[in-house]
Amino acid sequence: MKYPWADRERVRTSIRGGGLSTQICWWLGAIFAIIGIIGGAIDARIGLEAIHWFLLAIALFAASITANIGWAVSWYIETIEVKKKE
Repeated sequence: MKYPWADRERVRTSIRGGGLSTQICWWLGAIFAIIGIIGGAIDARIGLEAIHWFLLAIALFAASITANIGWAVSWYIETIEVKKKE
């Protein structure tokens, strides 16, 4: 059975595209968290309630983490190959 990470070139190309989506998700999550903090501090609705901004931030942070898992697996495989060559 061929594992998904066995084709390293495909993993590398998916990491390049995933890096941009990871950055976008992370920065939007940070912005939504800041909006939630500001909305909670002034006790006002800024489009949504403060808790909804926090929930959106958590969802985006979780999405950014999942994109990094492929990168971590690829890095681990590359490290193992280098150690085997030594």
